[in-house]
Amino acid sequence: MRTAPTILHLDMDAFFASVEQASKPSLRGKAVVVGGLGPRGVVATCSYEARVFGVHSAMPMGQARRLAPHAAYLVPRFELYRSISEQVMRLLRELSPLVEPLSLDEAFVDLEAGGTAWDAESARLAGVKLRTDIRTVTGLTGSVGLAASKMLAKIASEEAKPDGLVLIPPGTERAMLEPMTVRTLPGVGPATGDHLRRAGITTVGEIAEAGEDELVRLLGKAHGHALYAMALARDERPVVAERETKSVSVEDTYDVDIHDRVRVGVEVGRLADRCVRRLRGSGLSGRTIVLKVRRYDFSTLTRSETLRGPTDDPAVVREAAARLLDSVDTTGGVRLLGVGVSGLADYTQEDLFAQAAGERADEPAEEIETRPAEEHRPSPTERRWAAGHDVRHTELGHGWVQGSGLGRVTVRFETPYSEVGRVRTFPVDDPELTPADPLPLVADAEGAAGQPSSLPLPASLPKSWSGGGGAAATSKP
Repeated sequence: MRTAPTILHLDMDAFFASVEQASKPSLRGKAVVVGGLGPRGVVATCSYEARVFGVHSAMPMGQARRLAPHAAYLVPRFELYRSISEQVMRLLRELSPLVEPLSLDEAFVDLEAGGTAWDAESARLAGVKLRTDIRTVTGLTGSVGLAASKMLAKIASEEAKPDGLVLIPPGTERAMLEPMTVRTLPGVGPATGDHLRRAGITTVGEIAEAGEDELVRLLGKAHGHALYAMALARDERPVVAERETKSVSVEDTYDVDIHDRVRVGVEVGRLADRCVRRLRGSGLSGRTIVLKVRRYDFSTLTRSETLRGPTDDPAVVREAAARLLDSVDTTGGVRLLGVGVSGLADYTQEDLFAQAAGERADEPAEEIETRPAEEHRPSPTERRWAAGHDVRHTELGHGWVQGSGLGRVTVRFETPYSEVGRVRTFPVDDPELTPADPLPLVADAEGAAGQPSSLPLPASLPKSWSGGGGAAATSKP
């Protein structure tokens, strides 16, 4: 393991919810929950104000509504989240060529590889600068952990939340870990935690005391060896700059089971088009088309077909998905459908275009690209107004959907840079109201560092802790 805390872990604070608060002045400081709003929806993330009431990610949305009925419940805007994530990742790559993204809002950075840091103080200064740059460019906050290994850097960033920086000085790792719960370690979920608890092991220090042989006896060879090493703060995993994308897929869970076979086919075609948009957006193509069907009884079936070569043609993917659907019995109803493409490559094979039967009667690719994004932005023809999504009125300007139903849609007219806006209600088919693209969170932002943020920054929370043999450095610029 290294002798300096030059591995950085960044975790944006309540990312989806923070983006929604930053873009909607009326929601700042309020409980916000983002996720699927139907009866089978789950929470993707929620603001810290909502967490006070017990709401957390992966919770059924119905349970969240019971815990926090006063919260704002919004449908995700993934296109906006991805664009902001790209801004953050660019800032990370300015620190080092070794950046390992884990998700849209989380990444490891090897500061030593970039020559950015070589000891504790230079690492701390790099972390302070990164957090300042993220605020300037996006108006959002992120928590930073610094340590000599990936495991410890991630633990440090958890301790830093929200909106903080924690550095674990080398030599203090074991003393810091000892009193922590076993669930702190990667790979220890509820089942493993319960198994260890029944054996009288509840802290990381007790894992180390139990010894490697006892851990192997309790958990098996692979898991026992790995867990014992982590309890001793041993983690030699490098930061890997590129993670190979193995597949691209999209799926939808439906509020009510779909029984109509024709409707199932239409949904599969729509999912195929969305999958191709994601595929093209990543500059990829693929050879294997995969269909996923979860039936009314929760049984899940997958079917796949491998083509002669890679393609990103929507007609080819749609037709392959339709053929796969023909082999699936949907009697009784369908609760989830998904379409994916694997066997990825960065090129296409032109002769596959001929696999689309007959003349191309489908829309040209450029029209397909302009359909609603995967988070189902409403269109003038569908007139489905998703809560939280952007709209524009010919007279009142930019706003967002607060809710809709019974033929009406309620809109709050405000922007990221305005005061709290006024609320108006319209018929759902009002011709003066149309879907709109999200506005940048920071006025005139082009994704370049140095743009001043026009958004109020959340107050910092005091944070300090120590790890036995040495104090952990905490910074709150």
